Amino acid sequence: MFRGNLAHTGVYDGVGVPKLTGIKWKFHTDGLIISSPAVVDGSVYVGSTDGNLYAIDRGSGASKWKFATKARVVSSPAIAGDTLFIGGWDSYFYAIDAASGKEKWRFKTGEDPDIHNQVGIQSSAAVVDGAVYFGCRDSNFYALDAVTGRKRWSFSNKGSWVVASPAVLNGRVYFATSDSELLHALDTKSGREIFSLKFHFPFFASPAIAGNTLYIGSHDGKLTAIDLKTQARSWEFQTDASRQKLAAFSKPDGSPNYEAVFRSSFYDDLVAGVVRMQSVGTILSSPVIAGGVVYFGSNDGNLYALR
Repeated sequence: MFRGNLAHTGVYDGVGVPKLTGIKWKFHTDGLIISSPAVVDGSVYVGSTDGNLYAIDRGSGASKWKFATKARVVSSPAIAGDTLFIGGWDSYFYAIDAASGKEKWRFKTGEDPDIHNQVGIQSSAAVVDGAVYFGCRDSNFYALDAVTGRKRWSFSNKGSWVVASPAVLNGRVYFATSDSELLHALDTKSGREIFSLKFHFPFFASPAIAGNTLYIGSHDGKLTAIDLKTQARSWEFQTDASRQKLAAFSKPDGSPNYEAVFRSSFYDDLVAGVVRMQSVGTILSSPVIAGGVVYFGSNDGNLYALR
């Protein structure tokens, strides 16, 4: 087994590749690894904020190849057959040969040259039945042909980011939005909306499905179970911090009281506001279901197991 040397190395410059500080990773990344690794056969694949996607030998830790994008890579790779799929902050979604690291195709998403807010791919992809599904900060959710990269359809979220990853089951793709606080179910073939559920707080966590139930956590520290047959909420669990603090940052209707959180538009107050908002036990962790138990983490420092 090999061990990597972990260090915070990047100084970020806008949405692009970080300016380097000179601290070196064992695998020559010069960046942070936010992307989750994918392990297939003898290789580990992972993205880095230095703008590269790496293939690393599973046994020795030696670098097999790296693929360069033009900005940081924070989404996680998905692999189907001999192809690796991943999105970058440079607005491109890539299909890469897993063995050689050579590009098969790339797909261009939206641009935001003014403030760089509505650009970049954080969502990791789901690859099902020859199609690739992913969300983007350009406010669209995309379905691409896995072989050619041709767009099959896209779904507009009217300005809201889609940073969470999708889940696909029985001809439907499920994904959640940030600002608009919606959970969508779309037909995988056409992109037609089947139903949507409105919540009060944004979603950054990805949904997980077990049986006919979908589980998802949101910024208000609540994990919700949704019956996919009835398209209704089955139950809701509130984290410890959410029970203690959510009322202070919510309006009577349950929506966020951003005026109480973000006290001015100065940068320091905005940063402090984000920390303040996440103090309610925000759920950024995607749930895992095993043996009839749902596991997820919260910003209140707890790992929860619900039966």
